[in-house]
Amino acid sequence: MKYPDKMENEEELDAFLSSPGEGLTEMMKRLDGDIMILGIGGKMGVTLGLQAVNAAREAGVCKKIIGVSRFSDPAGRRKLEENGIETVSCDLLDYSQVEKLPQVKNIIYMAGRKFGTGGSENVTWAMNTMIPAYVGTYFRESRIVVFSTGCVYPLVSVKNGGCTEDVKPEPVGEYAQSCLGRERVFEYCSNTFDTKVLLFRLNYAIDLRYGVLHDIGVQIWNNQPVCGTVGHFNIIWQGDANCYALRSLEHCASPAVPLNITGSETVSVKYIAEKFAHFMKKDISYSGVNHDKCYLNNASKSFNLFGSPRIGLEHMVRWQAEWIMRGGSSLGKPTHFEVNDGKF
Repeated sequence: MKYPDKMENEEELDAFLSSPGEGLTEMMKRLDGDIMILGIGGKMGVTLGLQAVNAAREAGVCKKIIGVSRFSDPAGRRKLEENGIETVSCDLLDYSQVEKLPQVKNIIYMAGRKFGTGGSENVTWAMNTMIPAYVGTYFRESRIVVFSTGCVYPLVSVKNGGCTEDVKPEPVGEYAQSCLGRERVFEYCSNTFDTKVLLFRLNYAIDLRYGVLHDIGVQIWNNQPVCGTVGHFNIIWQGDANCYALRSLEHCASPAVPLNITGSETVSVKYIAEKFAHFMKKDISYSGVNHDKCYLNNASKSFNLFGSPRIGLEHMVRWQAEWIMRGGSSLGKPTHFEVNDGKF
C-alpha cells in the first residue's frame, strides 16, 4: 500500500488512523456479537471505535459498535454518533450505572488514569482497580481486551532486548503499581468466572498530536534541549495498535493472557533527535543524565499473531516532523517517556 507523504489536517489523520488494518475486516466476519468500548473518550478510543465501524462495514456484517464514556465533550460524542457508533453515557466508578449497561459479547476496556497521579494517588487507584472489579464482575460472560501498559515490567537496559510476556512484573511507582493492580483484578475475575481476558500491554502509541515523537520533535522545533534521561524507547503507530486491540478479541482466554504491543524497533532518542534536526534544519542540545534503564518491550508474540505493524519508524518520523513544522494541533499531553522513577 502507498502511504501519503504527510498528513494535511486532522480529518485526514483521523481517517487514516481509522482505516482497518490487515486481517481486521476478515476477523469481523468471524467474530460473534457486538463490540463495546469502555472509555472511548480517551486519546485512542475515538479512532479505535471508528476503525471497528469501518471494518464491520467493509466486512458487510451488521454489528453494533457501542462507545461508553462520561462524555464531557458533547462535540466528541456527536462525532461518534455521526459515524455510526452508538453512545452511552456512564460513570464507570458508579456500579449502579455500570449494571445498567447492555450486555455485550465483546469488550474493549480502555478506562484508566495516569497523569496527575502525584498527589492524587487514591483517585488513580480507584480508577485503575475499582472499575476493573465492576467491569470484570458485570461482564463476566464477555470477552475482554484490557488496555494495560509496558510500565508493569521492570526497567531494563537496551542490551536486554526488551521484556517478553514471561518477565515477572516489577512496577516502579504508584501509577505502574496500580496498573498491575488493574491486571490482577481482571485476572481474578477471569479465574473466578472463567471470563476470557487478554491484557494488552501497550507502549507507546503515536498519533502526531501526542506521543514520544511529538515530545522530542517539539523540543527540537522550539530550540529546547532534548531530555536524554532515558536513551531508548518503543513506539507503534496508533492505527496499528487499534487494529491489534480489536483483533485481540479472538485471543482472549481464561486464565487471562498478557500480550505485548509495540513496534518492531528499539528506538534511540539520539537517532530520533538527529532525524528531526535534519528535517527541521535545527541544532540539538541535550539535558539530563542517561541512566540506561528504560521501559522496553519485546512484541514478537503479537507479530506472530497479527503480522508486523503497517507503519514503520521512517514514515512516523517524517509525518511527525511535517506536522510540527506546519503548526499541526497538539493534545497538550506529554507522554513523560523520559520518566524512569515511576512518578507521573
